[in-house]
Amino acid sequence: MTGDDLVIRSRRTVLPEGERPAAVSIRSGRITAISPYDTPASVDLGDIALLPGLVDTHVHINEPGRTEWEGFATATRAAAAGGVTTLVDMPLNSLPPTVDPAALAAKRAAAEGACAVDVGFWGGAIPGNTSSLRPLHDLGVFGFKCFTSDSGVPEFPPLAPAEMRAAFQEIAAFGGLVIVHAEDPAALSPPSGGDYAAFLTSRPPSAERRAVEQVVRLAEETGARAHILHLSAADCLDVLAAAQAGGLPVTAETCPHYLTLCDGDAGTAAFKCCPPIRDAANRDRLWQGLASGTISCVVTDHSPCAPDLKRGDFATAWGGISSLQLGLPAVWTAARARGHDLATVVRWMSEAPAALAAVPGKGAIAPGNDADLVAFAADATFTVDPASLHHRHPVTPYEGRTLTGVVQATWLRGAPVGDAPAGRLLTRPEAR
Repeated sequence: MTGDDLVIRSRRTVLPEGERPAAVSIRSGRITAISPYDTPASVDLGDIALLPGLVDTHVHINEPGRTEWEGFATATRAAAAGGVTTLVDMPLNSLPPTVDPAALAAKRAAAEGACAVDVGFWGGAIPGNTSSLRPLHDLGVFGFKCFTSDSGVPEFPPLAPAEMRAAFQEIAAFGGLVIVHAEDPAALSPPSGGDYAAFLTSRPPSAERRAVEQVVRLAEETGARAHILHLSAADCLDVLAAAQAGGLPVTAETCPHYLTLCDGDAGTAAFKCCPPIRDAANRDRLWQGLASGTISCVVTDHSPCAPDLKRGDFATAWGGISSLQLGLPAVWTAARARGHDLATVVRWMSEAPAALAAVPGKGAIAPGNDADLVAFAADATFTVDPASLHHRHPVTPYEGRTLTGVVQATWLRGAPVGDAPAGRLLTRPEAR
């Protein structure tokens, strides 16, 4: 074609202002124009929805060091199959964790040339690495993850209250973002047995609420931007809403499993994660928190492991859920049943995560943005078959479930995602 390289049109194009018939023109990997649907097109999707590529800011890829759990090639193939075109990798459970410039270099070296979609990196804040935070920021990490309680791996210990205050102060000094696994260790206890009820009791909502209150206090004292990861306990919503109403820079996310599953579903350790999946009434309140805007993002917390680590009971198995490929249909299935439209789901899973991490050129179908696009059959259904999943080990709590919404194609900068990895490694635009 002359002029534009590609024009894709759909009667259900999801734009920042909502869903409507439109044609998207693409040149040199970027969106150049949004035009009426009757514009001549290279690809006509008809009634198949056209979405911006999702942005998943909570993914554990585990490479280098634990590639028997997951890796850049497998995780990013799963992402593309699930309509995710940008992800930001967590600083653990790789070896080494991303807590200093050398570790970031090792991670970038492992990822280079292996990624089917674009990948950025979070840094980590652990005891003793305060002096490494600014150098990591200057090298382009999108923010810093810390834990208030045990992370599950010894090389990424939690921050004590004084250490957390010091990290918040340092990160506030250069305008960074702190993302927090918020559970108060004083409210946690070893499970009294191996069943799900004992595990759930061992990690009560009060553990999350106390830690969220601590984060809010530190944001107020230091001025640091803070984000609560994988919110499970709806008892935290009033704390967050009050902080946001008071103008504090505190945001929160939740995950597909907290919105679509409940404690009664948890028959195997495939359902184990920390914080835990709670009851159906709690789930309803999380949906209310999303609808009100108190929770802004839905991201997967894709946290796979080797299958043998999931074979124990709920007291001993690894806590992590793999859903990178299934997040969009899982959330859409539940969201449409609750009266939410596709544009709202896109805001939660693309626009808001891109804004959280300030990932440039992502999160919306808009002129100037990267042409990261997804063809999504929003009314089609499928039954989850682990054999069709692309992450390294096809363990999923969604096995056998019927979900609505099928990703039919994914484009990265206007090119169909195929076998040859074309993903780029991303940094904050102002990084050195």
